[in-house]
Amino acid sequence: MSFVNIFFQSLAYFQKMMRGHKAQEALFLEHQRAQVTLESIGDAVITVNCRGQVDYLNPLAEELIDTTVTQARGKSLEEVACLLNEESYSHVIGDIAAWLAEDPVEGRSCTALLRDGQNRELIVQTSIAPLRDTQNRIFGAVLVLRDISPLRALASQLSHQATHDALTGLINRREFEVRLRKALDDVRQNDTCHVLCYLDLDQFKVVNDTCGHLAGDKLLRQLAALLQDKIREADCLARLGGDEFGVLLLGCDLAHARKVAEGLRILIRNFRFSCKGKTFPLGASIGLVAIAQGSGGLEEVLSAADTACYVAKAQGRDRIHVYCLDDHSIERHYGEMQWVTRIQQAFEGSRFMLYHQPIHALNGEEHIRHCELLLRMKSEDESLIPPMAFIPAAERYRLMPTLDRWVISNAFLSLGKYSIAQGLIGINLSGQSISDELFLNFVIEQLHQTSVNPEVICFEITETAAIANFDGAIRFIRKLKEMGCRFALDDFGSGLSSFNYLKNLPVDYLKIDGSFVKEMVDDPVDHAMVEAIHKVGKVMGLKTIAEFVENEAVFEKLRLVGVDYAQGFAIGRPQPFSRMSMTDKEQKGKSIIFVR
Repeated sequence: MSFVNIFFQSLAYFQKMMRGHKAQEALFLEHQRAQVTLESIGDAVITVNCRGQVDYLNPLAEELIDTTVTQARGKSLEEVACLLNEESYSHVIGDIAAWLAEDPVEGRSCTALLRDGQNRELIVQTSIAPLRDTQNRIFGAVLVLRDISPLRALASQLSHQATHDALTGLINRREFEVRLRKALDDVRQNDTCHVLCYLDLDQFKVVNDTCGHLAGDKLLRQLAALLQDKIREADCLARLGGDEFGVLLLGCDLAHARKVAEGLRILIRNFRFSCKGKTFPLGASIGLVAIAQGSGGLEEVLSAADTACYVAKAQGRDRIHVYCLDDHSIERHYGEMQWVTRIQQAFEGSRFMLYHQPIHALNGEEHIRHCELLLRMKSEDESLIPPMAFIPAAERYRLMPTLDRWVISNAFLSLGKYSIAQGLIGINLSGQSISDELFLNFVIEQLHQTSVNPEVICFEITETAAIANFDGAIRFIRKLKEMGCRFALDDFGSGLSSFNYLKNLPVDYLKIDGSFVKEMVDDPVDHAMVEAIHKVGKVMGLKTIAEFVENEAVFEKLRLVGVDYAQGFAIGRPQPFSRMSMTDKEQKGKSIIFVR
């Protein structure tokens, strides 16, 4: 063999050695790159061989399963990571070696329950795929686990918040309506019967006003827990809003539902809430409606239950009322609901107006015309609607402050045109208005913005309104009297404790209840009541005004008793306020204008 051949053979061997070294180096670098990648990846990675034995765990897998790669290597996957179905608790992967022997083309993924050696359970997103060599032969599998327990917990929390009341932990109105729809579907499909119970707390506002909203919240939490313990597990209790609760009694007839509702009512009546050294009793007005064939849809059933609850409250509170289509109380409630809509439409269409009715002086010394302004509403066909047709609905649905605001602003504007400099101008206010601090601010603002002198204003409130909110009425009266206004007490004598309350009410005028006046000629008791009220008024330095004077005989009796003023059809009928004119002589005298 020549030297040249030996040289080239040596050179070839050297080149072969160099190529092998580079290949090994490349393989080593690729292995290092894969190792760093596996250790840096944000998921847990486990590799197994064809026999299903663990070869490798990355650091996150070690942490997730609470074991080390050294401890896990050579063990079966089920020994290292127990992956179970969330519902059946069966193994989600099973025999991995058998699966690999089937030569799977694709991997698979699922959500599983991971249980480690310490019996801790996590929810993981699981993916498994076969590993293949350059010849496309399977030599193992890679398992990727991602802990989704925090996401599942967050989703569960959000779901709970979406369906439950944050304060009481009961289901909220939205979820209650979902379950009520299911009950309605069940009735239509299976001819079953359920009952809806609508519950509204009585006197809850007293707790809020006395001790604050935090105390009110505490009361609601305590009461919710008591109510929950009282109903069956299959039934559904929800807080519908404010101090209103709903109970869906499933598979229950109306007779049994009434017993359940009575138990809830007694539970609430016997409950005592203590705060700041005070104890507050409660009550509940409850409406019941059967959910059966023909009950209608969700809105109809809820409206029926709410209406029955309202009737229970209107009939005296702390009682149960069962919804019935031919119930006159229900019909009256729906009639009031229609009036609410008509009142709102009248505001939008500017269909309110002021009328006036004269008041006559009985002592013969005054020859000026007094009057009372009366509120009227026009219907869609321009016909007049008397106040007693829509005022009850306005009172029940707390629209009176809005009506009172309209009366005050329009009366002040109209009276400003007459430039009345002396006398008294009375404006009738509802009990809802005098208990509203914002309304008091509105009146003060109107007095400042108009040309009406506060000293000629006499606000008129009913005796029942003053007694119902006695402390509020006192504050209201004193604040406006400080500005120069005066006050009249309307319908005096209708209350049971009229004279006792009168001693503490700083009013200037008494309007004697017309129910005594109109029959005083023939009824000696009514005559005595009118006379007694007038005498008490005189002792206290008050002027008296008799209402419902409808004939000359009553007029004469009042004059003999000594009552100061008379008002009624015998004196004059109501006329539009725009037709009232005042002579120069009248403007110089004293005028009394009462606004109803």
